Amino acid sequence: MTKSNTAQLHDRLRACRQPFDKVPLVDVAGLIDGSDPGSVAKEIRWALANVGFMYIKNHGVPGELVEKTFVQARSFFEQPVEEKMKLHISNSGVALRGYIEYFGENTDPSKTKDLKEGFDIGPERPTIEGPFFGPNQWPATLPGFRMTVFTYHEAMKKLSIKLLSGIALSLDLPMDFFEPRMKRPITIQRLLHYPPQTGFVDDKMIGIGAHTDYGNLTILAQDSVGGLQVMNREGIWVEGNPIPGAFVINIGDLIQKLTNDRYIANLHRVINASGCGRYSLPFFVDADYDAVFAPLESCVSADSPARYQPICCGAHKFARFVQSFPHLQKTSGPR
Repeated sequence: MTKSNTAQLHDRLRACRQPFDKVPLVDVAGLIDGSDPGSVAKEIRWALANVGFMYIKNHGVPGELVEKTFVQARSFFEQPVEEKMKLHISNSGVALRGYIEYFGENTDPSKTKDLKEGFDIGPERPTIEGPFFGPNQWPATLPGFRMTVFTYHEAMKKLSIKLLSGIALSLDLPMDFFEPRMKRPITIQRLLHYPPQTGFVDDKMIGIGAHTDYGNLTILAQDSVGGLQVMNREGIWVEGNPIPGAFVINIGDLIQKLTNDRYIANLHRVINASGCGRYSLPFFVDADYDAVFAPLESCVSADSPARYQPICCGAHKFARFVQSFPHLQKTSGPR
């Protein structure tokens, strides 16, 4: 008998196969080109208030750049582990740039080990300035990797600022509401590889454990393999099937706190039971390290009092990273 490449999932890991009009697909062309931002903002409002996730199309990022970045990601992860470990994230200290080996980060460490490997870059700095800011580590053996991946980072940063202006408008705020908080924002472009799981899979080890994202916004490009699961308002896991040419957008903790739970940072996870490797390109945009987020006055009322105290963007994010990265737990804190 030949060994099966399929996985048998524990019941707690099953997602409902629902058509993905459950997570809306938003055409953002009117926001990107400025022709009709108000209509796009209304769709954003519904999506983030009811789902916390949305797909977007007509976002203006060339498909060729997305595909070139996937090619570079595959090339990087196909290298021998010894080559990848030369760029290990611990080399960068609190700047958190570089390669993350299997089980090197665990997002739900009390329950799950994360079966994935990754590579992180961010804004280029000549020296370590503090958490999330420092030199990127680049592979010397992959021509074109640095230019392609950093170009993609910059395209995602530009798109994220546009999307945040749409989120501001969806909350009846000025479109430039986030700009004072984003003079030098924390941004991370991550490349991820999830090997396939076979046999019986329970929640002791999956691609990435259930978690919310930490900052403002995530822009995800995923390949055709699938494996993303999103929890809906009824507590049911729903599959986030890839849509060609579309990005998956979700909000993080900071937007949930800013909106006093009007918009929800939903739990999500990844389980790769496809029988082949899965690659994805999540981009995380937060705000300036010292930017403070607290519930908006417009989101607070007698029926909905403020649920959160003011929180510092960078301190919040770094604390979450300390929980996930073993090498940070050996340090005394940000330096």
